[in-house]
Amino acid sequence: MALVSTLAELADAGGQVLCATHSPLLAAIPGANVLEVGPWGMRKAAFDELEIVGHWKAYLADPMRYLRHVL
Repeated sequence: MALVSTLAELADAGGQVLCATHSPLLAAIPGANVLEVGPWGMRKAAFDELEIVGHWKAYLADPMRYLRHVL
């Protein structure tokens, strides 16, 4: 959360940050331009359109759907 706060402060001050991540927390920073890379190439995507966000939402809604394959 500290990193999210720092990045948001940098952006508010006019700074730019390039960050490669799988973190939905970082992708949710207000005003972020998010580019998603996948089999389709690279595309600009809104937070709710990100594949990783969909996976996290599905996991949080039903963890055993994912964990039953490992347990």
